[in-house]
Amino acid sequence: MSKRQTDNFAPGKHTLSEILSQPQCWNQCLSGLEKSDGAREIVERFANTPEWLFIGCGSSYHVALSAASSWAAITGRKARATPASEILLYPGPALAGSDNLVPVLISRSGKTSEVVKAAEFFRSRKIPTVGISCAPGQPLEQAASASIVLPPADEQSMVMTRSVTSMLLALLHLAAKLARNTATLEMLHKLPRPAEQAFAGLPERIRHFVWRNLFEDYVCLGQGVFYGLACESSLKLTEMSCSYGQAFHTLEFRHGPKSIVGPETLVLFLLSEAGYQAEVEVLEEIKDLGATTAAISPNGEPRARAAADLFVELSLDLPQLVCAPAYVFVAQLLGLYTGLKKGLDPDSPRNLTRVVMLNDESDPQHATV
Repeated sequence: MSKRQTDNFAPGKHTLSEILSQPQCWNQCLSGLEKSDGAREIVERFANTPEWLFIGCGSSYHVALSAASSWAAITGRKARATPASEILLYPGPALAGSDNLVPVLISRSGKTSEVVKAAEFFRSRKIPTVGISCAPGQPLEQAASASIVLPPADEQSMVMTRSVTSMLLALLHLAAKLARNTATLEMLHKLPRPAEQAFAGLPERIRHFVWRNLFEDYVCLGQGVFYGLACESSLKLTEMSCSYGQAFHTLEFRHGPKSIVGPETLVLFLLSEAGYQAEVEVLEEIKDLGATTAAISPNGEPRARAAADLFVELSLDLPQLVCAPAYVFVAQLLGLYTGLKKGLDPDSPRNLTRVVMLNDESDPQHATV
């Protein structure tokens, strides 16, 4: 077999390429959004809707969590997130008190069964919906009242990487459009360039860090918009390396979960600007308890740097919400290189399929309570 043929079968080849392509992908998606009829229709149609409900499964649910937090901050409107399964099994509690809302249904493939069924649930009740996906012409686009599709963000690999950050970026863009926040729109378009510069050299740093360490437990911590990204970071480690990962709100980690801390536990902090001092105190506390720590920081402040075994500074000179998609990059690489170190192929994790599709026999039914 030639070297070229061997390279085509290299474990993690597609995943690494898709992780590294994110800044260029963001540029393409943002350019497409400026020309998108679907985005314009959403802004015009739902300009005055007071509440937004973000819905997804797996990584798309983590996008929903981060999007809801960002949406409330950018637009000043009520926003929350729920898994699609809650809509299907417990629609009463999931929708209680919501008389005028827009459900936003998120699915990379546009054909995740639970998300599509949730779209059909709302359509049957004449509730208009928004869909966001990365593949055109799929069932979600057909079931939603209006859609945004991001073809540049689609992936060959099974694990979602650039699709996660691109769909979140698209929702930030949509929120800024609805709020007529031109400053945020300008900042979003500026993100790819400094992000690409900040990412330079990171893959090799993280590969060396992983090659020197192997952990029994992984914990990812974040607050606000970064909580959903902490959940996604934990999932990347679990999916790509078959490792045990957990996610918590940063300050909640003190309340019981810190009992697992030790040198064999890697605790990854997604440090925010708004909660920086309080979060750094937790970082120092967990380091003092003997954990191995990693921190992604919006600045190079010495306290955080001193308390982190792996310190990544993301000084992008942009507002916190705009920078949010860049924070997943580190965990994506940690998951990739940990999987490779364990002899796995992150392109094809065991027990997973690229899309979760249910047959008719496994169709979720509404609970009676």
